[in-house]
Amino acid sequence: MRPAAKAARVSHAHRADGPGLLLRENGPALLVPAAWGVAAGAVVGLVSAHALFVAHVVMSVLLVAFVAASWRDMAAGVLRAWKLVILAGTPVTVAGVAGFLARDGAAPALAAAVPADALLAVAFYGWMLLPAPAFGYTALRDPDGRRSAVHGVAAACSVAGAAVAALAGTPAGVVAGIALVGLGQTAGILAATALY
Repeated sequence: MRPAAKAARVSHAHRADGPGLLLRENGPALLVPAAWGVAAGAVVGLVSAHALFVAHVVMSVLLVAFVAASWRDMAAGVLRAWKLVILAGTPVTVAGVAGFLARDGAAPALAAAVPADALLAVAFYGWMLLPAPAFGYTALRDPDGRRSAVHGVAAACSVAGAAVAALAGTPAGVVAGIALVGLGQTAGILAATALY
């Protein structure tokens, strides 16, 4: 018997209401492809480093606001796994902010302590890999076989895309890795949205 067969409900124990609920339920399905699109645009020079810095600042704020507003809703089951991703992802995103500050000379002490490229890599690869375990866990808990398969593919795409980007010797190769991650994670988030 699959673990999912025991779980009639994979979402949460407490359901919030109010005007922000719709945004909290559907926002990630919009933000995930947008974030990876911006990252790909930065690799090929269509998005400036300053715009990417601003995106990291905005995402840091949104992550904190999202988890604060959804704390009770994400107390159990699959949503608890995603809360852990957001909690771990917040400092990962802040590392990207610090990386841009260190690279641009705005924080010389930080730049002397930690290389900017290392901080930026934490943000880049962190968001490629952090969702993979949560997608895997969601795949195990989702009683719908088709959605479960999508979650499994999303986990695999996250890891494979990170490997492609890391091993790429060209911007086109990095963009291919980003595309693989973005497509997989977007499909997974859209499938997860159906659980709510």
